[in-house]
Amino acid sequence: MQQIINFVIRNKTFLLFLLLFGISLALTIQSHSYHKSKYINSANFLTGGIYESANSVSDYFNLKTQNTILVEENKQLKSLLYNKENTQSNWVLDSSNSNGRFKFKTAKVLKNSYASSKNYLNINKGEKDSIQQDFGVISSKGIIGIIDNTSRNYARVLSILNTKSQINAQLKSTNHIGSLIWNAKSSEYVQLTDISKFAPVKVGDTIVTGGQSSIFPQGILIGSIDTFELDISGDTYTVNVKLFNDMTNIGHVYVIENLDTEEIKSLETDTNE
Repeated sequence: MQQIINFVIRNKTFLLFLLLFGISLALTIQSHSYHKSKYINSANFLTGGIYESANSVSDYFNLKTQNTILVEENKQLKSLLYNKENTQSNWVLDSSNSNGRFKFKTAKVLKNSYASSKNYLNINKGEKDSIQQDFGVISSKGIIGIIDNTSRNYARVLSILNTKSQINAQLKSTNHIGSLIWNAKSSEYVQLTDISKFAPVKVGDTIVTGGQSSIFPQGILIGSIDTFELDISGDTYTVNVKLFNDMTNIGHVYVIENLDTEEIKSLETDTNE
């Protein structure tokens, strides 16, 4: 403490100069709009650079995870390519393909909740990117949710980890259809309901999207059967599905646009009338 006091006494003139210089600089910035704008721009440039650098460091340390995801995605795409005659899905991950029914756009997740009963994700694409309500959202490992709200630059995704979520899904091996819901108990599992008791349900079987809606193509991965049991009625199964996606760690996603949505809706409207 004595050394600090001695330092202040020895350098009191210089320290007084710094204090008065700081005060005068602050008064100049506050009283002149030009100097103030220059200061704000410089501060924004500095903080922006810091945030960008921090984000770059974070991205660097996350490269291993992202590379693993890319390798897995490439494997799935190669599997679709070389087993095209065996796949039950007619979708392709090619946004430039004008002949396809489904168009894909990439997006980055900015915010992701998974701890409440009604979870959402925010992504960095919105109306200016032609993102609309009821577009499907997936990752390289499976479904994420459905767009439920948009602004010009962003969109909100109703996560499959939301008690309001209800998605058409099926057993991959038999095409038995059910409804995918979430009981809010675990971020690792969702539930497939209304599966016929005559379906040959087995632990480990794969669950995929059913394709009976205009949102998701048929055959997109969801998860595998962990447990199952007959409902009280004894007519249907409730299946506990372990998700392929780690819903607590979602970085980049694909937004799916069905180019035939309006035609399908028009046909359904005519049928109901």
